[in-house]
Amino acid sequence: MNIENELFKLQDKKYREMQVGIIPNVDPETIIGIRTPELRKLGKKLYKEGIYKEFINDLPHKYFDENQLHAFIISEIKDYDECLNEFNKFLPYIDNWATCDQPSPKAFIKNPDKLINEIKKWIKSKETYTIRFGVGMLMRVYLDDNFKPEYLELVSKIRSNEYYVNMMIAWFFATALAKQYDSTIFYIENNKLDTWTHNKTIQKAIESYRVTDEHKNILRSLKR
Repeated sequence: MNIENELFKLQDKKYREMQVGIIPNVDPETIIGIRTPELRKLGKKLYKEGIYKEFINDLPHKYFDENQLHAFIISEIKDYDECLNEFNKFLPYIDNWATCDQPSPKAFIKNPDKLINEIKKWIKSKETYTIRFGVGMLMRVYLDDNFKPEYLELVSKIRSNEYYVNMMIAWFFATALAKQYDSTIFYIENNKLDTWTHNKTIQKAIESYRVTDEHKNILRSLKR
């Protein structure tokens, strides 16, 4: 199978125009324009048929959509160690928020005790999207049954000048305010985040339907 040809068969030019507008740091010439359900479907097909290894070993890819497909393919890997190995090989090539935020591998979700050690490594990286991926996985996997207050502390200590890192930190804390308010409000009341991230966290929490009106009023009073 020629994967590049298969991708162009799925091209949606109107969708491409929208993507070009919302992913400004990606070269528009590299965006084919394929809707996420189509990419996910193709990724599942390639994985199921076992015809993906040459593709995922051919890095860096030329097209943004190839990176998206790559993320969906390796998210299908059921063995935790294999999935982790492939993500660690792929993370240095992620260069935008969309590719960073799409994957949510079941192998990771099912192994929180192992994954947390990798997250601690990722968030100490110097690479923008490796940090963002780590915080994103912490948000997805560890704010419900797997929650520990120490995870809030891990994220609060991250300091970056990168917009896409700080936006993910704000998203993490806004979600934590919705799910673990009593533990999280301490970080807002005591100004544990930089000013921009602090205020963006409050903004996102106030916009969330999962945060109560009572808590929103408290958060409004804590803007800096």
